[in-house]
Amino acid sequence: MKNPKLSGRYAKALFDFAKEKNQVEEVNGDLQLFAGTLKENRELQVLLRNPVVPCNQKHRIFESIFNGTLRDTTYQFLEVLLKKRREPALDNICDEFFKLYNAEHNIRTATIVTASPLSEPLKEKIVAMLTEQTHATIKLQEQVDPALIGGFVIKMDDFFLDSSIHTKINKLRQEFSQNSFQVQF
Repeated sequence: MKNPKLSGRYAKALFDFAKEKNQVEEVNGDLQLFAGTLKENRELQVLLRNPVVPCNQKHRIFESIFNGTLRDTTYQFLEVLLKKRREPALDNICDEFFKLYNAEHNIRTATIVTASPLSEPLKEKIVAMLTEQTHATIKLQEQVDPALIGGFVIKMDDFFLDSSIHTKINKLRQEFSQNSFQVQF
């Protein structure tokens, strides 16, 4: 069950507390590690979200995995979430924290979809162009979709640029299908 208000409130509380303690960078790193671990281990996700597994067993598993690897602030916060039975919202809380962190540090995420993988120099040029346009630090996520045939699609916040061959072909198809010109012999 996703509850964006709940996730946003917990993330904001952690962000404000970390900011107060001057530990924003450390907590961000810890949450990156935690979120990465959750994404890589489907079994851990299922276990933490399973309402049948007793809370104390989840706590023991969480402690055995993360005790000593996370800083006290992050570890205690995640422990509170486990005690309050907020396990289903853990990944959403992490995502909301990352949004707050990115907004604070003027970091924007751009997704580029291409028909084939981009070379490093081309990626750097795209990042430089987007950085110049937005005056922000750009994190570029690359996706490959052979259905585009060629060109690219860039998505960033509310900005969307589709310069793919697939889209251009579809536009031409639509224009030709609406052509009112009738051939008469």
